[in-house]
Amino acid sequence: MRGLLADTRPLRNDHFRRLWVANIVTVVGAQLTVVAVPAQIYADTGSSAYVGLTGLFGLVPLVVFGLYGGALADVFDRRSILRVTTVGLIATSALFAVQAFAGSTNVWLLLCLFALQQAFFAVNQPTRSAVLPKLLAPDLLPAANSLNMTVFQAGAIAGPLVAGVLIPFTGFAWLYAVDTLTLFATLGAVLRLPALAVEGAATQVPGVRAVIDGFTYLRSQPVLLMSFVVDLIAMVFGMPRALFPEIAAVDFDGPGEGGLVFALLFAAIPAGAVLGGVFSGWVSRISRQGLAVVLCILVWGAAMAGFGLAVVLAEQWRTPMLLLALLMLVVGGAADMVSAAFRTSMLQSAATDAMRGRLQGVFIVVVAGGPRVADVLHGATAASVGAGAAAAGGGVLVVVGTVVAALVVPSFVRYRITRTPPTAAVREG
Repeated sequence: MRGLLADTRPLRNDHFRRLWVANIVTVVGAQLTVVAVPAQIYADTGSSAYVGLTGLFGLVPLVVFGLYGGALADVFDRRSILRVTTVGLIATSALFAVQAFAGSTNVWLLLCLFALQQAFFAVNQPTRSAVLPKLLAPDLLPAANSLNMTVFQAGAIAGPLVAGVLIPFTGFAWLYAVDTLTLFATLGAVLRLPALAVEGAATQVPGVRAVIDGFTYLRSQPVLLMSFVVDLIAMVFGMPRALFPEIAAVDFDGPGEGGLVFALLFAAIPAGAVLGGVFSGWVSRISRQGLAVVLCILVWGAAMAGFGLAVVLAEQWRTPMLLLALLMLVVGGAADMVSAAFRTSMLQSAATDAMRGRLQGVFIVVVAGGPRVADVLHGATAASVGAGAAAAGGGVLVVVGTVVAALVVPSFVRYRITRTPPTAAVREG
């Protein structure tokens, strides 16, 4: 069991441990705001169209500042960037609380605050990922990323559940206030980080050219480029979340406004990711990370195809097929978590220090953008062939596309890391 459970060696590093423990508190608080913002918008307007604008107001700053924030993280001391952006996140959460306590019903104020918050987040996250190779040895990066992703996915389950229970009793303002307070835990951990100057950093303030240089560098690194390509294949063709409302209501006979099946479908993939993280002790022993990513994405694609098939067969065997559908989502979530841990580790260890921030910025954009494209494609396809067939077909396309990509760029499959001697496994803080 020790070999199966999550590898906790990265927690021996003082700085990583403080960041990770603080993140446990902060992630739950952040998820309260993730739920509260669209809920408040709908409560104020009664319009799903206004709620849908959160996608636009969130994605644009995420793309723009994700790319530019990565460029900033390749020039300036990364500890300073983390300090500034963490304070910015605290300030925006506090402003959310202030407008709610004041009884504001201005939807455009809410959307602008949300966009500002996403801008700070988009700079903070690439920087945070880029500092890990400064704190930990390369062979510990998969374990560290697994630990981080497990916390995030657990928060994605707990946060909405807690928010859903509390909103009728506390209103929105107190949820924003809790998020504000929890962010101080992360600020405390960030303030105690050592100086994190960039090796080989440029001397001038980065502009558009610095962002372009990041893409130019990525194009010259086929292994790193393929890590983005296979993720896009997995998410664009294989993420069926836009179909969950229809599947819950039509195929599994749930109420149109949500219900238990609806909640279980949305919780299944994060639950699988948490299980994958808890039993991720083996990831640190894998040297051929490229092959591991390919196999994980093939499992994800097969699981999504199985999910779609279960939905198609639900008319004949509703309860057994619901259980099978949920199982497939859980399996897919676990595979996706492990794939993401390896892909993040490859970016952190294979890229030069002067490029890590920009590549992590691209990573954030891909992770955020792929599922949103999937929402559009799956929704349009389901209108023609049905939700189950759309999900199953998407899973098959993931398998086919991943195999083709692996054959076209065999160097990605052959990619492996060099192991660090045990005595040098952790750079203590």
